[in-house]
Amino acid sequence: MNLAATETMATGPMAVIVPILYIIAFGLFIYGLSGLTGPRTAVRGNLIAAVGMGLAVVATLLLVQTNWILIIVGLVVGTVLGVPAARNVKMTQMPQMVALFNGVGGGAVALIAWAEFRATDGFVDTALYVVIASMFAAIVGSISFWGSLIAFGKLQEMLPGRPIGLGRAQQPINMGLLALAVVAAVVAGLGGAGEIWVIAVLVLAAVVGVLVVLPIGGADMPVVISLLNAMTGLSAAAAGLALDNTAMIVAGMIVGASGSILTNQMAVAMNRTIPAIVAGGFGGTASLPGADDGVERTVRSTSESDAAIQMAYASQVIVVPGYGMAVAQAQHAVKDMAKLLESKGVEVKYAIHPVAGRMPGHMNVLLAEADVPYDALKEMDDINGEFSRTDVTLVIGANDVTNPAARNDPSSAIYGMPILNVDESRNVIVLKRSMGSGFAGIDNPLFYGQNTSMLFGDAKKSVAGVTEGLKAL
Repeated sequence: MNLAATETMATGPMAVIVPILYIIAFGLFIYGLSGLTGPRTAVRGNLIAAVGMGLAVVATLLLVQTNWILIIVGLVVGTVLGVPAARNVKMTQMPQMVALFNGVGGGAVALIAWAEFRATDGFVDTALYVVIASMFAAIVGSISFWGSLIAFGKLQEMLPGRPIGLGRAQQPINMGLLALAVVAAVVAGLGGAGEIWVIAVLVLAAVVGVLVVLPIGGADMPVVISLLNAMTGLSAAAAGLALDNTAMIVAGMIVGASGSILTNQMAVAMNRTIPAIVAGGFGGTASLPGADDGVERTVRSTSESDAAIQMAYASQVIVVPGYGMAVAQAQHAVKDMAKLLESKGVEVKYAIHPVAGRMPGHMNVLLAEADVPYDALKEMDDINGEFSRTDVTLVIGANDVTNPAARNDPSSAIYGMPILNVDESRNVIVLKRSMGSGFAGIDNPLFYGQNTSMLFGDAKKSVAGVTEGLKAL
């Protein structure tokens, strides 16, 4: 039986009920997505979208006549694996989970394309649009799955975060493998071809996914996650077209469109093009600050009590969170410190760089978890003009997004990337474990500025120490 024919099996009342359920589901998808624009409505929006997906699944199951035991087993296995993983994951590991779950979606789409090939006896007497959509889903889904696994490995530090590539040969090899995958897809789609051809499609696309993500360094990882998410959505929409399943088409296009828009916004935030990011080679090196330029640099250290005094007598304090805050799980400590400062009449704001952390919106998610007011979270363009009027800026584990070399040094690898203008503040306090470099692997002149003090140590303990100092004043 052709899988593409499943939707035509709706007869009688089902022919009316199923479209109605789909329409309701689509409305819930869109309404739920609109709720994800802010922390206050995000949980509700997520639940609404989940209800919509549940309705779409029910509607789809009403269309088919299949082995219900396999479906039930699949639901049980997925629930047993997915629910504990989602509930127990730490906020610091959220980027890894997003990459992994997104990859699973792409892998499922690739397997659906393979199943469609088998169900039609190698696309014999199959409409051309079904063949094209299936092979597109196979290629993009496989790239997304294996690329997401590599992203997961880098984020989990199972693989080196630095770029791993083949130099100048990287892009010609990638393009050659992709071309071979397309050729194999054409042969598989001619009708009656052996199954080895569709397997070749999946394998070649898998190698492309691995080789595309391996050369991409940690600094670009938020953009990569967003791009892979968009690819999974587009592959799901293509699979929906092949299966004549309206729910997959709509859901896939929503994910693909939103992911594409977000990817573009993230790329703009780094002043980099998406092709340049896919080309790789940026971020994740392990060079030591100032190790090879022969210039001696000194930093000024401070203590928790001195930092508390500085902030207690400030009119405005801006907090700049980075991945170091996520690693230390310091968001709740930061909220407690800010609450105490505000009780002393100090205005506290949070400056959020679009690519801070390791996934889109990483800092927003962490601070929202700590119930930081959404109005206090300021985007880069809105907050940059205020640094020059700020008494103290507290940088918590942020590095590249505060590096003035991006603005002042044409020879810098991140030159041209929009940054938070932290160095314009009257005083800067940087919380870091050490003088190690960030994802881009380059030195940060901010740390050596005359208005900068370094508070070394675990961010959570340091913030807690500052809070105790504030209480003593």
